[in-house]
Amino acid sequence: MGGHVVDDYKTASDDRLVERGRSGDPAAWGEIVERHKDCLVNYLTRMTADRTVAEDLAQEAFLRFFQKADRYRPRGKLRAYLFRIASNLLRSQQRRQRRWQLLSARFVPPTGEPPPPPGGEMLERERDRLVAAAVARLPHRFRAPIVLFNVEGWSYREIAEALGCREGTVKSRIHRARRLLRRELQPYWAEEAG
Repeated sequence: MGGHVVDDYKTASDDRLVERGRSGDPAAWGEIVERHKDCLVNYLTRMTADRTVAEDLAQEAFLRFFQKADRYRPRGKLRAYLFRIASNLLRSQQRRQRRWQLLSARFVPPTGEPPPPPGGEMLERERDRLVAAAVARLPHRFRAPIVLFNVEGWSYREIAEALGCREGTVKSRIHRARRLLRRELQPYWAEEAG
């Protein structure tokens, strides 16, 4: 009889599995993951060129879907729906990465220097690690606004609402955070340039 139940899950439509999952059947969610994980991870691997990142994003996509499964309208298009969630997560992650790199680049010596030597990617990762550590050491009142602005892409107004202060205060704190970061990271960049 147990084999019959497993076969039932294997032959059930995606929409039927979602219905079962919404009713509290964890095995239905498991079958959805089994059914779609490989194509989702393969897609994300091609998009990121990093299987570990792809697996993390796929896992997050499934979690987001399970948490908000009530929003899914059964139309036999679950795979497309999962890909849309994963694509949105990927775009968000890439935006955060670009913003983080822009933030890190603010503390790099001016260009006009020779191009980075082979292994420059490793130096760039080290730079990003140093900036991340310096940001983590900022007092919260400065760290929160600079991360929300430069990494998450929030507006001054959104940050002010979230932190319960005025926009002018947010601008001032971001400016102060940048000064503190420049001061802390200056010896490293001076050493690099020398």
